[in-house]
Parts: sequence; C-alpha cells; structure tokens
Amino acid sequence: MSTITKKELADRIAADTQIRAKAIINSLLDEIITELAKGNRLEFRDFGVFEPRGRAPRTAQNPKTMEQVHVPAKRTVKFKMGRLMKQKLNGQNE
Repeated sequence: MSTITKKELADRIAADTQIRAKAIINSLLDEIITELAKGNRLEFRDFGVFEPRGRAPRTAQNPKTMEQVHVPAKRTVKFKMGRLMKQKLNGQNE
C-alpha cells in the first residue's frame, strides 16, 4: 500500500485538466475543515459523509504505572464511505 500526497494528487489533476489544481485542492480541504469545525456534517454523494463527533471526558489508566489519568473531552470526525467508494474498494464494478 502506498500513500498519495496532496501534491501528487494536485499534479495528477493539473496534468489532466490544465488548471491550478493545487489551489483548488487546498481551498476544498480548507472549506471542509472550516465546516467541520463549525459542527456541520458534509455529505459527498457516492463518496462518503464526514461528521463531527464529540468524545466525553473520561478517566483512563496508565498501563505501566496503573495511575489514573484524566482524559479531557475532544472533538473527532467520523467518516462513512459512500456506495460507490464501497463498491470500488470491494472490487464490485457497476
């Protein structure tokens, strides 16, 4: 498995379309982050859904020292794959 960076993705799109792909990708990702920070759910049909979630504060335990540690509340993002992505990843072509 290899990792595709934002720069590689922008270069591929720019080569195919002759547009400023890097600026477009940066703008898209900035908008996604901004909307998630506002608590909004983002839905991209057939691709998937990004949904902000909150984690409650809790008490955890350090496994080495067995000391109780307070873990503060935090926000995370849940991603659920869309239909088309799920089909492609599982080798099912329409």
